[in-house]
Amino acid sequence: MARTVLLNSKMRRTGVCGAAETLLVDAACARTHLAPLVTALLEAGCAVRGDEGVRAADPRVTPASEADWRTEYLDAVISARVVDGLDAAIDHIETFGSHHTDAIITEDAEAAARFLAEVDSAIVTHNASTQFADGGEFGFGAEIGIATGRMHARGPVGVEQLTTFKYRVHGNGQTRPV
Repeated sequence: MARTVLLNSKMRRTGVCGAAETLLVDAACARTHLAPLVTALLEAGCAVRGDEGVRAADPRVTPASEADWRTEYLDAVISARVVDGLDAAIDHIETFGSHHTDAIITEDAEAAARFLAEVDSAIVTHNASTQFADGGEFGFGAEIGIATGRMHARGPVGVEQLTTFKYRVHGNGQTRPV
């Protein structure tokens, strides 16, 4: 599931705001999961920029710079890092992420619940592609934009204008068609 969702999240449409830009792999499963994920990305035509752990998994990975962790590539490029557990992953996302769309792939319901609750992004998904970050997919009709800030009102402000949303998407491997 991780491979399928990752490839869809990154490669379905690389130039959209919901495209995955960073892959974080827990050190607890990196020995078995990292190399196949990196290989799948590379074979799909995606350049991978990684930390030392990711570069050790595949010599085709180029070193990531500090700027890579914040970069929205909008292209077939992804940064990748091995993190030590869920706390480190959430910390990385909160430090470097855009607060747009973030996903966790796990069978651990408790970890997924923590991720969905604690990651401060407009859309968080569990076992589903980040490519679902689209107004049409949420039933809003044609999307005209997305806001990642918390206060978007301007002019007279009533209770309705003070409302912000966080969408929590649960899945079991859903991807968007190409």
